[in-house]
Amino acid sequence: MTTLRLVYGANQSQREHAIKTQINPALFTMALLEGSAVSNAPLDSLASIKVVRMAPGCPCCSGNLTMRVMLNRALKEKPDLVFLSLANPLHLTSIRDFLQEDQYSGRLDLGFDLDCGAVN
Repeated sequence: MTTLRLVYGANQSQREHAIKTQINPALFTMALLEGSAVSNAPLDSLASIKVVRMAPGCPCCSGNLTMRVMLNRALKEKPDLVFLSLANPLHLTSIRDFLQEDQYSGRLDLGFDLDCGAVN
């Protein structure tokens, strides 16, 4: 089973730094990041994590199609841990509900969130 951790708050660079501190090289880890790369992106130079960047936009409000496709692709690779970084934490409840749907039952375990602080 894959553990999924939601990462939200602050800005993209700070969310990536928070993810970087949580990486365990013994685990196959992926990061699904909402938005385009920032200059000197903290995760892009690491070999111990696979980074996938998604188009920006609330995954809950956009019908979650982008998130669903990217997450399903990621799960086919059978990672131990997936970080899902969100630019806007306003709809965390809806996103958690989506991640607990039947299609992810037995495939995902929601780990603890990484709250990176106020969005700036």
